[in-house]
This record gives sequence, C-alpha cells and structure tokens, in this order.
Amino acid sequence: MKFQISNFKFRIRPAGASGGHGFIRNSQFAIRNSTAFSLVELLVVMALLSLIMLALMTVFNSTQRAFRASVTQADVLQGGRATVELIASDLRQMRSSGGASNFISLLAGPVNFSANSNPVPYVHLVQTLPGGTAKRTNLLNWFFVLGQRNGTTWTGTGYVVNSATNSPLFPLYRFYAETNFQVNPGVLFSNFNSTINGKRWTSMSHVMDGVVHLVVRAYDTNGVWINKSTYTNAQNLYIYQRTDGGEAQFRFYSNTVPAAVEVQLGVLEDHVLKHAESLNSGSLAPSQNTTLWSYLQSQSGAVHLFRQRVSILNVDPTAYQ
Repeated sequence: MKFQISNFKFRIRPAGASGGHGFIRNSQFAIRNSTAFSLVELLVVMALLSLIMLALMTVFNSTQRAFRASVTQADVLQGGRATVELIASDLRQMRSSGGASNFISLLAGPVNFSANSNPVPYVHLVQTLPGGTAKRTNLLNWFFVLGQRNGTTWTGTGYVVNSATNSPLFPLYRFYAETNFQVNPGVLFSNFNSTINGKRWTSMSHVMDGVVHLVVRAYDTNGVWINKSTYTNAQNLYIYQRTDGGEAQFRFYSNTVPAAVEVQLGVLEDHVLKHAESLNSGSLAPSQNTTLWSYLQSQSGAVHLFRQRVSILNVDPTAYQ
C-alpha cells in the first residue's frame, strides 16, 4: 500500500511482513554530512589560545616582579630611614666630658666624639655613575658618641660596618655601653675600640646589611665643615690627615663637641645584595673577591643614599674661641 502526502513519501509495511518489524523511513532527511571543526581550524584555535595564555603570563609575571620590587624597595627605604633616625637620636644625646684633654693618648678617653676610617682590609668601593664616566667613592667610617642619661649615667654609643665579611655583606653594628658618673667615661670609648679591634661582632647589635657608605661630618657653630683645611689641631680637637677620600677623621675632647653632625648612609637594594652574597668565595673579604667586587662596582644605580644633618644642642660655643 502506497500513498503520498505533500512532498514526503512513506512506506508502511504491515507487522509480520517480510522485512521485520514495521518502521517509517524518511529518505529526504537522511543525514549525509555532520557539522564539526576541521583539523586545521582546531590547530589555529589552539595556536591563538596559546598566544593569549603567553601574553597573560607575561603580564602576570611583569606585574608580580614590579610588585616584589616595590615591596623590596619600600623595605630598603624604610630600613635606611629608620637607621638614620636611630643614629640621629644617638647624636642628639652627645655630651662633653668636661674633663682634661687626652690629646696625647689617642686611644684613651674621655672621648666625646670620634670618627675613623675602617681598618684594613677595607678598600673604598668606587662605582661608575650611570650615563657617563663620573665615579662615586663610597666610604666607611666607624664612629663613637659620648652621652648622658638621666644626668647620672654616662653612655657610649658606636657604629661600625664589618667590611671583612661576605655573608652577610656589609653588616652595620651598633655598640652600646654605660657607666655611672663616678667612673671615668673614657672607659666607654676604650671598650668600643677594643671591641672593634677584637672583631667581637656578637657583642654588638646587628642593625642592617648592605651598608656600603657610612660617613659622619662635624660642623662648628658657624656651619663650617671641620676638616684639616679649615681647622688645625688644638688641645681639645684632633684632626687626622685627609687621606680617606677627602673625609676628615677626628676626635673631640674635654668641653668640645660639634655644633652639628651630618650623617651619610648608602644602602644596597635587596636583590643586588642577595646576588652579591651568592658570589662570595670562601672567607675572602669582599674587596678581595674579584667577581664580587666587579659586580658591586657596576651597581651604582642600586645604592640608596640617605643624608641628614643633626644639631647638637649641648655644644659649648666658647670651645671654638
């Protein structure tokens, strides 16, 4: 039996007829082709997705590096400012001993204020400035400050950078000791001096690492920088020869203290410090390690410089007359 409805043809077979069970067949809608991506299209899509992922990863890594660098730089700036403020606080406590001059005995006290160049094997770190051939010389001084606390106690505070160790690299230490007024305050400077000569670093407080430049300058009541060209040695003031990159080394005695002190501090950025420490070679001092020293000489742009001038309120103007 056949019949036609519109444009569709159906053939109906009775159940039980040859050919099996009954069914309806649509010959016009037989699926001839399936819709899908070709292999070339898949490869193009995968390539585009890979490029997008690489671009996103590049942006992510750049953002992460910038974030870490900003955090690290903020830490260095914060640490440098805190260190300068700590030194400035100790300088403001400076007092004169008022005792007899010890000009003849340079290693005895009482010393009111003293600054000296770091001892051998320290070598000045000379760095070429970016964009030219000009050079900057980094200097390291160790210095001592005599102070008072509560009007009954002498205090001795000192700062020194250990320039002979490569791990940690250029660590800054702070010395502190005190004694009562019945004791000659000269013992405080003697203790500081013997601590440095004996390299007893554990006897001092570790302040920070990476200090490649530490200098203190003394000024008189007229704002004149006290050095060998402006002052001659007197009974209560001794100035060393200017052999330390032009910086004066000095000791103040009796009633003489500077009217102001300028602090200069240079600190390496953290990533440079970490890389430099990885270049250490055994027990050599930094200046004796050629690879390490050459690397530091090329990193002038990675040194953060801090400078502050501190007024000394306990200066005696008659000491300069």
